[in-house]
Amino acid sequence: MPLIVAQVSDAHLGPRTTVFQANMARIESVLHAAPPQALVASGDVSLDGADRDADLSFAAAAFRRMAGSAPLLAIPGNHDVGSDLRSMPGQPVNAARLARWQAEFGADRFVRDLDGPGGEAWRLIGLNTEIMGTGLAEEAAQAAWLVQALAGLGRRRIAAFLHKPVFVNGPADPFDSWSVPPEARPALAPLLDHKALRLVASGHLHLHRTERRGEVVFAWAPPASFICEPEIQAGLPGDRLGGFLRHTLHADHVETECVCPTGLRAPFLEEVRAETYPHPT
Repeated sequence: MPLIVAQVSDAHLGPRTTVFQANMARIESVLHAAPPQALVASGDVSLDGADRDADLSFAAAAFRRMAGSAPLLAIPGNHDVGSDLRSMPGQPVNAARLARWQAEFGADRFVRDLDGPGGEAWRLIGLNTEIMGTGLAEEAAQAAWLVQALAGLGRRRIAAFLHKPVFVNGPADPFDSWSVPPEARPALAPLLDHKALRLVASGHLHLHRTERRGEVVFAWAPPASFICEPEIQAGLPGDRLGGFLRHTLHADHVETECVCPTGLRAPFLEEVRAETYPHPT
């Protein structure tokens, strides 16, 4: 039997996000009925954890309940710890915000080996994209850590998880707020060029898309919260729907399925603006 890894992204949870809490309950019901071998929370778990302790702790409790007995592997998004100054000048990622994440979720990156009953052997690697391109000491530390995380693989295949995708259209994409800054992509080369890599799964875009490049599947997770109006995502490909991803890890390849639980509702951002990210007054 192959390994199953569930990926829930962009939940944007906080005490006041009633629609999103209902969505999480529906996803939780699906996962508890058929538990995965691991649950990956791929960022923006909280509505405004970068500034609100209550949002981050609320999200941590929700994801722990959802994981049940499965290991919870979490990485932060821009709404959890801030980001590059160019993307979020009002909430730059810094040591204090990273420390608050670590107090609730542990490390901001992960490595986990999973073995299946049929001989499947995988290494799951999660990275913090919000420090990439910042020049912070944590960025260099993570790059060095990644080299170590890729050591001693043996016959294992690699599934990588990020908040922001490495790129939207291709590795030569210029800077934007949607993907890893171009100057930070070379540090990912040991991972992206690795012959054992089979999956790169991300979130952030509130769009679902899968693309195969050689033997590697690049998957964008749908949001567990809201979708964005097309006019604020001009030129971005993908499907606007809510749900989560179920990754089935076989011996040498991945099958990725988008799961949209019955009753889950992903409203447009403007519909829930008042309880999420109100316009400045």
